[in-house]
Amino acid sequence: MTTPDDAWQKLTELAATLSENAGFPGALTLEPLTADGSTRRFCRLRFVDGKSAVLIAPGSDHEAARREARASWLIGCHLAACDAPVPHQYAFDAASGALLCEDLGGVHLFTLAARLNRREPRGREQLRDLYQETIRALVAMQVRAADGFDPAWCCDTPKYDKNMMLTRESGYFLRAFWQDFLDQAEPAGLAAEFRLLAELAAQPLPVFFLHRDVQSRNIMIHAGRPRFIDYQGGRLGPLGYDLASLLIDPYVQLDESMREDLLLFYLERLRRLIPVDEEEFRRGYLALAAQRNLQILGAFAFLSQKRGKPFFAAYLRPALTSLNRLLADETLAFLPTLTECARRAENLLMLRQNEAAQ
Repeated sequence: MTTPDDAWQKLTELAATLSENAGFPGALTLEPLTADGSTRRFCRLRFVDGKSAVLIAPGSDHEAARREARASWLIGCHLAACDAPVPHQYAFDAASGALLCEDLGGVHLFTLAARLNRREPRGREQLRDLYQETIRALVAMQVRAADGFDPAWCCDTPKYDKNMMLTRESGYFLRAFWQDFLDQAEPAGLAAEFRLLAELAAQPLPVFFLHRDVQSRNIMIHAGRPRFIDYQGGRLGPLGYDLASLLIDPYVQLDESMREDLLLFYLERLRRLIPVDEEEFRRGYLALAAQRNLQILGAFAFLSQKRGKPFFAAYLRPALTSLNRLLADETLAFLPTLTECARRAENLLMLRQNEAAQ
């Protein structure tokens, strides 16, 4: 049986080996870092010359964990070669799946957004500037990294498609949030609506690089510039998904006016690289945003209830508010059952939280 001390010793040995392979001097300290919803283990290495790096190791010996680690290495190397703003990767151990990469510090977009949201009106201008800089980097990464991307690098599916939407997003919402978290029965007609939504989101669209988790806690601000992390789930997919992930992020809760301004800014930057049909893009974007919102609710419910991470429960209500806002758009009027579920879920969650506070 592996003990915590054994696991820490193994991390220490991996850190020493990878540091030597990357040409760093002997490690001075090894500090554990938090991992949000990931099962991976993160440590900061501080070296005798004052430099630092981050060690990322799989949280288990399962084959899926090793595939994820391999994807992180291969996709990260590809993104770096495309001049995407990602951490530099120093060394990788294929046997263990341990990766040594650049230390970007501890400031997330989430951290700065929380500070700027409290400073009106100047804070709002600074927040817009920060998101615009992030969008510039995102657009370039999506378009450039599609060229030469090998689906064999992916640890999961090689592309974002309808089957993935139904199993990993709307299906996740149904199982983890609606049934397990809220203890509600599946209403008649909901599965059919999920299929219709997936069909709209999966309409033939140009395929680009899809990070699939572009949100404020996966964007570091280093030397004043945004840097993307946690891209191990990357694959090929539609442009609008990553933008939706950024704009409906429940951690930050951008207001509708800011979201629209940033969507227009995204389109302006995208047109510099490829032709864009704005009406078609917006229609696909709305469906993809709804898909992403369903995934968020499923994930946050699972992580808070099954993984014992209550941090995520605090963002369920903002995520539901976002979903209700999206479903109010006439483009999604063909989803009356889901709309009613979202309204009911918001009421149920409010009642539950009020009861817990008493």
